[in-house]
Amino acid sequence: MTDAARAAVAAHTRHVAGFPEPGVVFADLTPVFADGAALAAVIDGLAAAGRGPDGAATVDLVAGLDARGFLLGSGVALRLGVGTLAVRKAGKLPPPVLREEYQLEYGSAALEIPAEGIALEGKRILIVDDVLATGGTVSAAVALLRRAGAIVERVSVVLELEALGGRARLQELPAGGIAVSAISVG
Repeated sequence: MTDAARAAVAAHTRHVAGFPEPGVVFADLTPVFADGAALAAVIDGLAAAGRGPDGAATVDLVAGLDARGFLLGSGVALRLGVGTLAVRKAGKLPPPVLREEYQLEYGSAALEIPAEGIALEGKRILIVDDVLATGGTVSAAVALLRRAGAIVERVSVVLELEALGGRARLQELPAGGIAVSAISVG
């Protein structure tokens, strides 16, 4: 990850105490995305995870997670010269879909991708999102993409909340852990 990306995140992230509940300090990345130079630095920083030592893309496709991952994933895909796949929340795509359900603190959720029209078998994937917290959403995305035949190479995020253990959860996934790149760690 680049120093410019880290500096952009540090300079533009808005911290809101007591949101969404008392005792939590919410890191709002919206101001980072609204600043053109900061957004460009962040896109470059995230894209670094999908490049080899020679600078060439090491992935075939970028998967952006609903919803901020769509914004970031598209930019990363353009930088890498590859396509992008929107990994959607349940109910947003027409059938047929592949679906992966997962547990949240307060219930369950599901992610979906098209079951037709995109050949994922053997494709090397970079998953992109804004924040890695507990790792539940990213773990579900990894499982979903693997079930579709894709090879998830790594995960690249803007902000990793280390105290919530998402990276460790991704290392414990069946069929091998996933490497994580984070621009900023909090």
